[in-house]
Amino acid sequence: MDAPDGGELWRLALEHSPVGMTLVGLDGRLLVVNRALCDMLGYDPETLTTKGFQELTHPDDLDNDLELFGQAVAGDIDSYRLTKRYLHADGRIVWGDLSVALVRQADGSPLHFISQILDITELEAERRTLEAIFETVNVGLLLIDKEGRYRRMNRRHQDYMRVTFPDGHDGAAGQLGHVYFPDGSTPMGREDMPSFRAVQGEEFDGLWYWVGRDPATRSALSTSARTVRDPSGEMTGAVLAYQDITDLMRALQVKDEFVASVSHELRTPLTSVLGYLELLRSRDDLPEAVQTQLDVIHRNAGSLQLLVSDLLDVAQAREGGLELHRGAVDLAELVRETLDAAAPQADNAGLDLSAELPASLVTHVDGPRVRQVIENLVSNALKYTEPGGSVTVGLHRDGHGAGDGDAVLTVCDTGIGMTPQELEHVCTRFFRGEGALRREIPGTGLGLNIVSSIVNAHGGRLSVESDPARGSRFTVRLPDDGPAPAS
Repeated sequence: MDAPDGGELWRLALEHSPVGMTLVGLDGRLLVVNRALCDMLGYDPETLTTKGFQELTHPDDLDNDLELFGQAVAGDIDSYRLTKRYLHADGRIVWGDLSVALVRQADGSPLHFISQILDITELEAERRTLEAIFETVNVGLLLIDKEGRYRRMNRRHQDYMRVTFPDGHDGAAGQLGHVYFPDGSTPMGREDMPSFRAVQGEEFDGLWYWVGRDPATRSALSTSARTVRDPSGEMTGAVLAYQDITDLMRALQVKDEFVASVSHELRTPLTSVLGYLELLRSRDDLPEAVQTQLDVIHRNAGSLQLLVSDLLDVAQAREGGLELHRGAVDLAELVRETLDAAAPQADNAGLDLSAELPASLVTHVDGPRVRQVIENLVSNALKYTEPGGSVTVGLHRDGHGAGDGDAVLTVCDTGIGMTPQELEHVCTRFFRGEGALRREIPGTGLGLNIVSSIVNAHGGRLSVESDPARGSRFTVRLPDDGPAPAS
């Protein structure tokens, strides 16, 4: 059987192609059309070949097509591609992805055009729907490529950009502007900027911060980021979503101010109550039942005093930083005292509490404040570890000499752990993880916020690693700033 010649192959391809195809004369008339194009535009072949592309094209798209068509005939270009609207026989609009190539004769003069038209009406309808959503959602949306260049943003995000960068933006991730951490006063560095973190491939939710030059009128945003990848899995960019949470942040500020005010008012009468309770409990002429009742009152009043103290610490940290009184402190001794006090709680909970400590590790810190750090971390580890688990406390100096380097405290547990999303908020005031809430574990959500504030006030660093399947590891690094200055 003889193989079909080139002309026959072309005819077969034209006839059976699922894509609309046509040969177009230099005057624009359709010379040959296939069935797919007839179905697309609603004409039979005989009628369609009496028409030119000019009368089949939507009037608003014709000028662009004519310009490219003329450039091809003049020899300036050999082919072109565009998206345009066609007019169906019944009057409706058909969107087409048009590809055009010029065929020349042997002497180089133009002969006719080969055009392919893919019906993208449904795709265009979906695109326009997504475009409408993109521009009308009450969330700022930003698309950046893998180099960090801004590719697309909606109107809402443009509003945020004007507030954040009043002097203009160069369209690249990480540019510094009027961006501040949740405390409202600490400027955000380049490596902390949401766009820069997204370009590094980081994905996150609920990143809170302030934007704007004037503290009285600035806005608060919560940002999430997701990477964009091609079919092979290679990162091609990232999408970020920015939500306005100004009202929430302002409300939290008001709440903090109220809590601080109430806590100040409670401290004095509560101290008086505890003082008189101590006097009553020291008497030996009270019936045993009364002593028992006084012990219950004293225990609960003590818990209330701790809560008030925590609230005041949080307020002090928020208003301008904790006041420190540094001195030479043996951290190893502080840890041992904390573990001795916590041993009964560990025994009652069926937990193994152990430590790896040097005989002594002296550094210059605020002793009572660092004791708070150790007690909070150990208490949390015991509280969030289920019976049969273990808590291990470690302490060492990260250096070579006896007095060199940071003091490093670690508290590891085999407890319920935290998800990556929970880790984002682990030091946020009043935050409690889903596992703690589900198990109804008591707590205020202030402990780790206080720990973080104390560590930061010392110029140190708190880091957390956690996994719901393995437990958590808290690491505190405290620099030794040398002897405290003489008063």
